[in-house]
Parts: sequence; C-alpha cells; structure tokens
Amino acid sequence: MAQQDNPQSFLDMFTKFGRDLKMPGVDVDAILDHHRKNLEALEQSAKASAAGASSLFARQREMLQETLSEITDMAQNYKVPGSAQDVVAKQTEFARKSFETAVKNASEVADLVKKSGTESVDILRGRIKDALQEIRQGYDKSK
Repeated sequence: MAQQDNPQSFLDMFTKFGRDLKMPGVDVDAILDHHRKNLEALEQSAKASAAGASSLFARQREMLQETLSEITDMAQNYKVPGSAQDVVAKQTEFARKSFETAVKNASEVADLVKKSGTESVDILRGRIKDALQEIRQGYDKSK
C-alpha cells in the first residue's frame, strides 16, 4: 500500500479542483470559505450537543447515586414501628420523598436537555444567518 507523504485536507482538494477548472467568474476561494464556515458551525454544534449529553449523563449518574444512598440510609435506619398507623405514616413519607425527588430530577434533566439543544441550534441558526448575508453580499457584488 502506497503511503501519501503530504495528505491534503478535504477543502484543499476542492480548492485545487476548482482552480484547475479555471472557470471564469467563479470565486472558488469564496465558495470554499463559505463551506468551511458551514463545516465549522456543524462541528461547533456537534461539540455543544456532545458536551450537553455528557453533562446530562453525568448528572443522571449523580442522581442515581444520591437516590441509592438515600434508600440505603432509610433501610439501615428503619425500625419496626409499634402501630399500623406508624407503618403507614413511614411508608407515606417515603413515597412522598420519592415522588418529590423524581419530579425534581425530571425537571432538572429536562432543563439540561433544553439547554443543550438550544446551544446547538443557536450555533446553526447563527451560521444560517451569516450564510444568507454572504449570499446577499455576493449577489450585490455581481450586479
């Protein structure tokens, strides 16, 4: 297998291809710069999504550890109460705490997902806005 001494990037290959075509009136560098910015925006968006997913998974792991720790504490400190009312009261308190924790955790997870998605979309939205402006400027130059 032959080894390439000087590997070219994707954009370098297209730059060479565009220049070799020698088409009049086509600014290959401007076209490639436009697409380079698009690729950079996609990369930034993917990084934001990956960072969001990573923080989401880390927080879910922390939530699980906290929940298991609380259950362990309750189980270790559990003493058989004297009356049926005491048993029902303890079970009710446990159910209430579990429900409140589940709601709080679900809300926090939803906020993390929303934040991650918003960051990613904002990056792409900004690039689309810039791309439209670049197209307008290119169109105005051609007049």
